[in-house]
Amino acid sequence: MGATIVLYDGNPNFPDVGAMWKLIQDEQITIFGCSASYLHFLKKENVSPRSDFDLSSLREISQTGSPLSADGFEYVYREIKADLHFNSIAGGTDINGCFAAGSPIVPVYAGELQSPALGMKIQAYDENAKPIWDEQGELVCEAPAPSMPLYFWNDPDGSKYHNAYFGVYPNVWRHGDYVLIHKDTGGVTFYGRSDAVLKPSGVRIGTAEIYAQMENLPEVMDSLAVGQNYQDDQRVILFVKLAAGFTLTDELQNKIRKTLRENASPRHVPAVILEAPEIPYTLNMKKVESAVMNILNGRAVSNRDALINPGSLEFYEGAADRLK
Repeated sequence: MGATIVLYDGNPNFPDVGAMWKLIQDEQITIFGCSASYLHFLKKENVSPRSDFDLSSLREISQTGSPLSADGFEYVYREIKADLHFNSIAGGTDINGCFAAGSPIVPVYAGELQSPALGMKIQAYDENAKPIWDEQGELVCEAPAPSMPLYFWNDPDGSKYHNAYFGVYPNVWRHGDYVLIHKDTGGVTFYGRSDAVLKPSGVRIGTAEIYAQMENLPEVMDSLAVGQNYQDDQRVILFVKLAAGFTLTDELQNKIRKTLRENASPRHVPAVILEAPEIPYTLNMKKVESAVMNILNGRAVSNRDALINPGSLEFYEGAADRLK
């Protein structure tokens, strides 16, 4: 009985893209934790771990950090291992746990976290604070959960704590994620942070829907979509980091717009597409949409130390001047 934790510190693709899978093979690892961005990278690079490594010990992959596309789920079962439990989870460091997670006794549906986590009475709320199913809404938790924080340090009257989680819906925890709860499966699809949700012409769009399409374009290595207030409305600005050997030609821009229009909707088509040298990420590999949105809308950016590449924001500060 017992278990051993294997920790890896460094670039997961050093010295090559097989580094993690060789570690799993050599150490007989049974449960492997990784991010959506790592799996999306492997998919785009056409890496097939099942073909090159003995993964017989691997029973589960646990993924978190940001939403994984439905294509990403299918990639796991097709190119990594067919007979494992893919456990996509989502929660927060502030609750030291998950709002939605996997379950070994129900099916895995592509693009869905399998169920609410134990002890979590979650719902998706519409703009009138009413529970909705099969529509995108705000992730909330309607009842106290075992690992919710009780207070913040240096917040004697509790105002910071209240405003952070209970300021929108009285006595209901609002976590700041945009989700859809599927009535038929009970699963939960995450679309990104609600403070980064795009609202062109007043219609809410999750950024994950745009990223899912960009991941299928070989020319695009990474992308970031944000909203910019413009002429009494909001317009969508799409930044793309291109794969080696590609440039952002008119032809490629048209391809990007056509892909989004046909596979998502006309509302997902960005007003402006710009090439970016780097996409900003947090230390735990989440895209930093809110910081770039603040920059484009003339607001200050706080907590730059939380970024793994804070210097990348200099490009966006320059872009903001050009987009005025």
